Amino acid sequence: MPDFAIRHAAIFTVDPQNRVIPDGTLVVQDGVITQVGDDRAVTVPDGCEVIDGRGHALLPGLVDCHSHSSLMRGVTENMPLMEWLPWYQLEHRAMTEEFAYHSARLCYLEALQSGTTCVMDMFRYMDRCADAAAELGLRVQLAPYVADRPGKDFFSTREENRRLIHSHHETQNGRIRVWMGLEHLFYCTGDAYREAAELSREYGLGIHTHCSEQKEEEQAVTAELGRRSLAMLDHYGILGERTLLAHCVWLNSEEIARVADTGTSIAHCPVSNAKLASGVAPVPEMLAAGVTVGLGTDGPVCNNSLTLFEEMKFASLIQKATRLDATALPADQILRMATINGAKALGLDNEIGSLEIGKKADLLLLNLKQANLTPVSVNEQGGNLVWNLVFAAGSANVSGVWVDGRRLIDNGDATLVSGGMVIAEAQQQGLALHEACRNLSHTRTSMV
Repeated sequence: MPDFAIRHAAIFTVDPQNRVIPDGTLVVQDGVITQVGDDRAVTVPDGCEVIDGRGHALLPGLVDCHSHSSLMRGVTENMPLMEWLPWYQLEHRAMTEEFAYHSARLCYLEALQSGTTCVMDMFRYMDRCADAAAELGLRVQLAPYVADRPGKDFFSTREENRRLIHSHHETQNGRIRVWMGLEHLFYCTGDAYREAAELSREYGLGIHTHCSEQKEEEQAVTAELGRRSLAMLDHYGILGERTLLAHCVWLNSEEIARVADTGTSIAHCPVSNAKLASGVAPVPEMLAAGVTVGLGTDGPVCNNSLTLFEEMKFASLIQKATRLDATALPADQILRMATINGAKALGLDNEIGSLEIGKKADLLLLNLKQANLTPVSVNEQGGNLVWNLVFAAGSANVSGVWVDGRRLIDNGDATLVSGGMVIAEAQQQGLALHEACRNLSHTRTSMV
């Protein structure tokens, strides 16, 4: 891939010092950042392509810590979680390899077009999801939807997860990595959790599952299993530095402390949690306790949108509104959650998540010369732009996206695939999946 330099951009490094460089230049060689600093201090090597960054902001690519690929956007609506889940399960009863491939390809395209360079995807037939990621060039973490309790045979199996490790972990130059995926306490046996912990240690893999998403769910878990969700996961031995829990809306203070003590990370999905009437996660308390919290979209089936710009804005606003505290989760903290915190939650913070020398060039270039970001004032503290990146920017501002130094989005268009073809094929496949789900609607069962 060609070496290049982006010059005269407003660079938000999201490094440990949160450095902002108003007139900065970043150099990429062999897919790695080799220089980043004030334009006057950077020497662009001979032979580098030079990209004019004037009127643009350069950020680390955004990291989606929890998503579920799907073609079921806008189909299961106006239901709280426990009512919604039986309808959602119909998608997995009807799922085929072909549906999974088109689901992933469409979702990965939308992610890239909205500035996301890395996605944690929990889905089915994830070898086909890996094919989709390879086509588009996206960085993905694949956590199969494993369930092994009786009656839950429409999800992935433990054997599928093991096979995926051997066939796809660390493929595509390390852009594709496999995790141990566990659907939920009501779907998985104790043996599944214990095996996940063993394989995590053996292969150095992460573990991803859901936890404490809704109040009624938490009550049902306690009644059925005799422990609250986090205590049950702790009992199974899966909390730890390689574990990422999605949601955690209903953790209490003792549970937050336990998450922090074990080094477990959390994927916060504020839009989905609001849409399914699950509640508002105690994110400020999590961060204050030292928990690593990233942001997740939770996928189109319960969010409708895969843009982390919306997630950033809403994550801050919902805390301000419910706490009556306008200072809750300011822009710089939210931006870190969408980048370096997300990378750390995925065990990738030494590789991506900030613009630092030696890191992989996963980059997001935003066009500031549009009405929604005007006027622009940038200084070493970020100026008004740091706030507008979180509260005003959106997918329409995305000018360029790179993963491993390869440009995947150029002025909104995918460079490795035909976006129009991806959308047209997803339209056809999506309608077929919807019909298959309708034909199975009489088979839906409760979550418990």
